[in-house]
Amino acid sequence: MKDDLHQYLRIARQNMVWKLDGLTEYQKRRPMTPTGTNLLGMIKHLAIVEYGYFGLTFGREFPPRFAELEASATARLNADMWATADESSESIVALYREAWTYADKTIDSHDLDTVGRVLHWPVEKQEVTLHRVLVHMCIETNRHAGHADILRELIDNSVGLRLGNENMADGDAAWWAQYRAELETVAREADPSSSGNMTD
Repeated sequence: MKDDLHQYLRIARQNMVWKLDGLTEYQKRRPMTPTGTNLLGMIKHLAIVEYGYFGLTFGREFPPRFAELEASATARLNADMWATADESSESIVALYREAWTYADKTIDSHDLDTVGRVLHWPVEKQEVTLHRVLVHMCIETNRHAGHADILRELIDNSVGLRLGNENMADGDAAWWAQYRAELETVAREADPSSSGNMTD
């Protein structure tokens, strides 16, 4: 079971990094939602989260780089969700890959029933097993991978589940345009009150 969970986490990590391929620095950092969600920021967030859940939770010593990031993230609200102009995308991706190595050592060296403590969770939920943390990180990383799918499509129309497997219907640009138009028509037919609210 541990190997299966670990493999799902590894796949999700790679999917996150893949979503940056071919983008400019601006596109990687561009806030795409009213709450500022951006691709590079999610990578930074996941790096910090992996260090925390697979480090502090199980009493491991933090690398100095993580300690600095953790301090900056707590000094300013939401600082872990975006990269500063001084933080290159290469350094953020490298940080994420370092977090993988760090986390994998915890995963590989402990049984699933190893107990740790998540100190920022409610007291009654702080005691956790490695199994619980691994499931949590699989879910969190895949959740952000879904966010990344949508952001990347909004940026440059690129789509796909993972490298080498888009997992999309086999249609060309004209087919997708017609498909989207059909869905727009159906949505408006289902809600006649929307007919006067054309936005595109």
